[in-house]
Order: sequence, then C-alpha cells, then structure tokens
Amino acid sequence: MDIFSDPKRPHRRSLLPISPISRPKGCDTIGLVLQGGGALGAYQAGVYQALHEAGLEPDWVAGVSIGAVNSAIIAGNKPEHRVERLEKFWTDITARDPFTAWFEGDNARKLRNGLSAMNGMMFGQPGFFKPVPFAGFLAPRGARFSTALYDTSPLHHTLEMLVDFKLINEGHIRLAVGAVNVETANFAYFDNAEREIEPEHIMASGALPPGLPMIRIDQHHYWDGGLVSNTPLQHLLDNIGSKNLLAFQVDLFSASGAIPRDMPEVLARQKDIQYSSRTRTTTDHFLETHRLKQALRDALEKVPEKDLSAEQKEARADLKQLPEINILQLIYKQKAYEGDAKDYEFSRISMKEHWRSGYYDTRNTLNHQDWLQFRGTPGIRSFDLHHMGE
Repeated sequence: MDIFSDPKRPHRRSLLPISPISRPKGCDTIGLVLQGGGALGAYQAGVYQALHEAGLEPDWVAGVSIGAVNSAIIAGNKPEHRVERLEKFWTDITARDPFTAWFEGDNARKLRNGLSAMNGMMFGQPGFFKPVPFAGFLAPRGARFSTALYDTSPLHHTLEMLVDFKLINEGHIRLAVGAVNVETANFAYFDNAEREIEPEHIMASGALPPGLPMIRIDQHHYWDGGLVSNTPLQHLLDNIGSKNLLAFQVDLFSASGAIPRDMPEVLARQKDIQYSSRTRTTTDHFLETHRLKQALRDALEKVPEKDLSAEQKEARADLKQLPEINILQLIYKQKAYEGDAKDYEFSRISMKEHWRSGYYDTRNTLNHQDWLQFRGTPGIRSFDLHHMGE
C-alpha cells in the first residue's frame, strides 16, 4: 500500500526524493527520540522515512510507549528494510477500518473519527490488542485479566514477526525504551548496551493502564513509561558523554495550541498539556544543568593549579569535554477535526495523514541545513520548524 496515496491529492507523492545529506562535520552521534502517543505514532514513521531518504540513519533510537515499538522496528531491521517494516506494522494495525468512505467537512470527519475510535475500543486493533470478555471490573479480583481490558498477545506476535531481536542485541544501533515499575513507581530504561532486549521490554514500555495489561519482566511488573516521563530524551543526554550529538526529538503532543471551543477539544488540549509539559521539563532541566556545568568549568579555569584538589582537577578535565548538542524538534500539530480520541483512533485515513505530516515536517526541517551544523563550541541548541518566527 502506498502511504502517500490520497484520493483528494493523488499526485502528492510526486515530489523528487530528498537529496542525500552527509553527516555534519563534527557530529559523533545521531539520535532519534520518540515520544508516546498511541495512534499518533504514525507521525514518527513518516519522520524516519524522511531521515532514511536523506541518508541520516540514527546511531541511537530511544522510545516510550508507541515510540518504543517504532524504535524496535527501526533498530531491529537493516536500513533497507526499515521503512517497509514500519509500513507493514501501521497498515496491519489499521486494517480493521469499516469507514472507508465518508462525507467532507470538519464536523463529519469528527464523527467519523469518533466512530473509528469506538470501533477500536469494541473490537481492538489487529496485530496490537484484542478485547477480553469479562475483563477489568467484570473479572474476579486476582484473575488474569482483572487489571486490564485488553489482551496484548497480538503485539507480541507482531514484534516477533517484524523485529529481529538478535540484530538489536548485537548492538549495531543502541536502543533504549522506558517503562515504570508498578510496585516502586521508579522509571526504568531497558537499554541494549546493558541487557538483552526481548519483546516483553517493548510491550512493557507501551502497557498503558487500565486498557493494557502490565508486563512482568524478571520479578517486577511494568506499565507504560509515559505515566512518569513521555520522552526518553534525558536517558540519551545522560549517556552521551563527550560525544557531539544531533538529536531528532519527535513529540506527539504539542505544548502550544488553540483555546478549546467544546468538550472534546478540552480533553484533547488537556492531553497535550499533560504530556508535552513533561517533555519540556526534561529538556529545560538538562539545559540548566548544562549551563551550570559550563559555569563551573569557567570558574575552575580561573583557579590556579596549585589551589585545586585532586577531585577538582579531575572535574575540570571532565568539564573540558562537554559536548555540542543540536536538538531538532519535530512536533505533531493536531488537525482541526481531531478530538480527545486522537491517540486511540486507528483509522487508515488518519494513520496516513499522520505519516505524511511527519514526512513533510522532517523534509522541511532538513531544508534548514544550518540547523544541522556544529560550531565547534560546547553547548546546546534547539530548533523547531513551527516556532521559527517566535
């Protein structure tokens, strides 16, 4: 299936392919950071396709929730198969869409999306999750499905089919996915540099309660990492060391948005604020920490060598190797007809719209070649196509 086929714009994919872009001089690592957001995750697939066409393959992918699934598909396939496998995943899980034709207009589309979301809630999504009779509140306490409404065993099969976990664990690409320990509320990263990754680690990152069941790994149970932090950016920045990093941070909930005009828009805006604020907090925290490190480095440089302790000399040497980091933010912008069900509305038409949005946003971002370049001085720079004029 052609992701770019659109009955209203049948020739939209007739653009020339993206010209290959060389890895920027001074760039040691390319990172791809994928936020959670359910059905909106097709936007991330479009982002990756544009990067792939430009020849900017990531050295590191980190994801939470649906971002973990996309990350696993990317890391678990050779470059020439990644877009194909992403398309396979997204077309398979949106296959049960009975509303193939519909009326035009925002109100009609809102109704269509609402019916599609209801259809998914009732019947599940193929290759992803399926409803369980007498689950959740209807199940006896302590029964297998007393703590969830759906069974995610179809996702386990999908991951085994689309992801080469042997390739992931060989470490050609570093992969990290985030989840939260149900008992301790501690956030955990499953990183292939530290442990062997299996389908359960990916599923744990996306086990959003109360719909999806917690996943047991060793002696612990885990839920969706988005409950604590919806972006794995901090893990990447904490472990980059002194390497210069070009990071593509893909967020599915926008911090900026219009004033709501009805209850579905209120609920949708609430989700945007809730999840985007966590992303912004993480980024702001690291920026402030980085500034403090630079200030400490400058202060230690002014102290005579003889007045420094051994620990201070070691700290000064480490601070001399602060990295240069360019963060390119790609943020999904909600359509006028999307409401609070946007993250669990898995219609085929919405999936293709999300994919196209990610592709074209990335394509336009890559046109700003100066954003990719490194200046040779430590520090963090952040760019966002949608806030160029602010």
